[in-house]
Amino acid sequence: MSFCLESYFERIHYQGSRAATLETLKQLHEAHTQSIAFENLDALLGRTIKVDDDSVFTKLVSAGRGGWCFEQNGLFRRVLQELGFKITNLSGRVLLANPAQLPARTHSITLVTFGDEAWLADVGFGGKTLPSPIRLRAGEVLDTSHGRYSLEQEGEFWLLKYHDSEKTLKMYCFTLEPQFSSDYEMGNHYVSTWPASHFRHCLTLSLYHPAGERSTLYSAADKMPVLSDEELYHHVQHKFNLRFDDNQHGISQDEFTAMLARLSLSGER
Repeated sequence: MSFCLESYFERIHYQGSRAATLETLKQLHEAHTQSIAFENLDALLGRTIKVDDDSVFTKLVSAGRGGWCFEQNGLFRRVLQELGFKITNLSGRVLLANPAQLPARTHSITLVTFGDEAWLADVGFGGKTLPSPIRLRAGEVLDTSHGRYSLEQEGEFWLLKYHDSEKTLKMYCFTLEPQFSSDYEMGNHYVSTWPASHFRHCLTLSLYHPAGERSTLYSAADKMPVLSDEELYHHVQHKFNLRFDDNQHGISQDEFTAMLARLSLSGER
């Protein structure tokens, strides 16, 4: 389906301003992260994930599904473009696993510029995604209802950190080098098809809620709910604001159960 702003606003329950201002950016960012879940179900189902504008809109808006960074931030960028925001496509190198060497650019992010000030927008980093844009300013701390974030700069590299009461996590680093659609196509293909990609072996869902609440499901952390396969099928839809009934992007009970079996999750809860 072709892109439609009105349908997107309905999907995220947004009724605010459409002016290309910082306040609008913040409100859209918050509404998006509280409405469209991060999820990797298509990768686990062996489906091809397309990241062109129309495919992303059809899946995340029309079909009521969620997606990962290349889909989430691709959709959000298109919205910002339609509203007249000045944006730059960027890519990040994910550091959560403390890699021994600098990893590939596998995370899609967006820089939004207002005059001589820039803000990093990111609605697609799973359980630690930015609840609100963060100003591109080294050392400044962003306090949100979902945690504290900060940026550091070393040469051409910027580093996004997440802070909680126990530790500080390095989320990803990035430069301000503009990226192209082909860069995102390559990154999306890599994380969805590389045999060792954790997105192909770990069920991952996340959605923010107001007042600091969030829903998360991460099978690698052994925190699966104590539910039958059928109960989990309905739980995931309800808890993460997903629909599985679309003709193209829907997921049947049988497909879902078979996926759990492949992940060695079926019947173990």
